Amino acid sequence: MDIIIKSFNRPFYLDRCIASILENTKGDFKIFVLDDGTPTQYLEKIQQKYPSISILKSKQYPKKIKAIEQNITSGKKIDGFTIPTDLWYNQVKKASDYVLVTEDDVWMTKPINFDTLTSEMQKSKIPLLKLGWLGNYSDDKNCEVNNFGIFDSVIPKKMFTSSQFVMDLFMYNKYKFFTILYKLGIADNTTKRKYWALNSILMGLYQKDYWLQIWKDARGKVDEKQQLRNAAAWYHNNKKAIFARTKQEVLKTTFKSSATGSYHEYGNNFDVNRMNFIINEAWYTDKFNAMENYPKDFSDDYIKTFLDQANHPDAQYSEWKKWSEKFKTQYRNLGAEVDN
Repeated sequence: MDIIIKSFNRPFYLDRCIASILENTKGDFKIFVLDDGTPTQYLEKIQQKYPSISILKSKQYPKKIKAIEQNITSGKKIDGFTIPTDLWYNQVKKASDYVLVTEDDVWMTKPINFDTLTSEMQKSKIPLLKLGWLGNYSDDKNCEVNNFGIFDSVIPKKMFTSSQFVMDLFMYNKYKFFTILYKLGIADNTTKRKYWALNSILMGLYQKDYWLQIWKDARGKVDEKQQLRNAAAWYHNNKKAIFARTKQEVLKTTFKSSATGSYHEYGNNFDVNRMNFIINEAWYTDKFNAMENYPKDFSDDYIKTFLDQANHPDAQYSEWKKWSEKFKTQYRNLGAEVDN
């Protein structure tokens, strides 16, 4: 199988991600880093530290490198919305039959054997095995969750599915299709959320063809409605498919940083790009330990040390703390466990 790590300008998390995989996993797998703009000196250090991995750069890598430089020198915002979906799709297309597609700020927390997992997935025709779900069990009420050998099966209950054309009407409310279902009492404000039983953003081990089906229409941006539409259309024709998750979560992510501020602007006087630069430089000079507080996220006191030393007006610890809390609240309100 292949492990594909999407990466952008946070080598201190990428280091943690790779180290945690090598420390906790067994099996026959290759690691590919698909990078969209991590400065060259940082990538070279990652490659030297982990010579067995392969690092591939996006077509827009030079432009992204320049954008990062401009952000640090002049404060110009980084466009975090244009992403290299072509690189991701083509790499998965060339991959083994099973792929874990994750990101640099996700890390392994418990030992697993990928050979065992993929063997069971193949035997039971499981298109998606979730390795993490942010501690969020609130959506279990929409699924039948049962013991399934070394996994738990998670099968959607009463989920509306149809062809891609009809699911397109449903997800985007074309011709008021969803509105009509809502007025008829067939759908409500929580209905679309149920479809996440069929997909995972960062923490899913996929049968390759299923991942390709979900992402087949991506054109340089992440469109979650599009992904869920494609997943539902696939499930409509494959109702015997079994979706599953591990007995315990084995992946964790952060709510203390983001790749850019594009998706997490909360009105604070805080620039996450400046914070990332400060920690990137500390990591590059071997002052920042990528495994501090592992398997939990970096401790607040540890982050405070570096922000206080830099003392930059756009990355004050007090403002970072407010920003991080708003980030956590956004996901806490969805039922996620964000504090441990």
